[in-house]
Parts: sequence; structure tokens; C-alpha cells
Amino acid sequence: MNTPFTEILTSEAELRELLGYPSEVVKRKSIHHLDHNCRNFIAMSPLLFLSTADEHGSCDVSPRGDAPGSVVVLDDGHLVIPERPGNRRFDSLLNILANPNVGLIFIIPGLEETLRINGQAYVIRDEAILDRMKVRDKRPTLGIGVKVEECYMHCAKAFKRSQLWDSGSWPAEASLPSAPAIIADHVNSAEFTVEVVRQGIQESYEKRLY
Repeated sequence: MNTPFTEILTSEAELRELLGYPSEVVKRKSIHHLDHNCRNFIAMSPLLFLSTADEHGSCDVSPRGDAPGSVVVLDDGHLVIPERPGNRRFDSLLNILANPNVGLIFIIPGLEETLRINGQAYVIRDEAILDRMKVRDKRPTLGIGVKVEECYMHCAKAFKRSQLWDSGSWPAEASLPSAPAIIADHVNSAEFTVEVVRQGIQESYEKRLY
């Protein structure tokens, strides 16, 4: 590999020698079903991150946001995420078709701990389930069903270090990156100016959220 790195770890033994082993609580906190705690956490979460990989191991992480309660828990071992309209790249769905292993992180605003769930995913179109996910009388065409294999709480260190929920640490709005400008730069076509891209994004937000 062509890499700038000169000291690369290649074994668990090296990793453990440097960083040690998990505590007894950490080793025992993982469960294999959706108990009442997980169900309540999912019901309160408006945002999750979905991690997938294709058959070659190329990875993707996609944010999925909706009103709290939009992720439906069917039973102790299964949940369903609605597939809302997007950019039609279908990165997550295509990955799931090739490799069903997924990882989820559920987030609740203001709470620094997160809920992590790992399992096997399916692209589904069960009408009875999708009917429960209607918004503005629009039912999602597809959903992502997940067979739960592992659930556990993740500590708050990342959120404490980043101060994500502390609005006093946020950058000034005027200094934020411009998504239309970045996209136009990456597309690199005279046809798609910053303004054209901005209008397209705004239209999708106004007309194609659901």
C-alpha cells in the first residue's frame, strides 16, 4: 500500500499491549434483544446513523432522521426503518442487498450516551408494516428491516469531547461551510452553478421530504 504511515498495528496483541482490556461492565453490557430500555430509547430518537458495506467491504454511513417513533419495533428481535425519498443513489440499500450486516447508532438530542445496535438487514415492502410509517398520508415505498443481534449503550466521551450539544461551542452561522458551493465545486460543471444547486436542494427539501 502507498501510505504515509510508518507504524501500523497488525494484531490484537499489539493493540491490547498499548491500550489494555475492557472493564467487566463493558464486557457484560451487550444484550441480544430489544428490551424495554432499548425500545424506549428508539421511540425517543429522531436521528440514527446506518452503517453498511458492500460485498467487497467498501463502507458507507448514512444519517436517517425523522420524527421520534418513526422507527417501528416489531418485537424483541426486529425493527424497521422507513426509507424516505432521497437522492436515488441507494448506497445503503444496494449494500444491504449485497451484504446484510449493518450497524446502527441511535441519538437523542441533549443526551450524550447513544444506543448501538448491530444485526442483519433486509430491504422490505410489507404494506402492513409500511402503513404504520405514513407521514402526510405518504407511505414509504420500502423499509429497512433489521434482525437485532447485539444492543448496547455507548459512553458519552465523544459527545463530551466534541461539546456537540453545547450551543456555546458552535461556530458562527456565517462561518459554516456552504453545501451548495461544495457540491457545485465537486460536480465541476458550468451547467450546475452554486445557485442552480442551491435551488435544487431547496426544492427537494420543500417538496420531497416524504
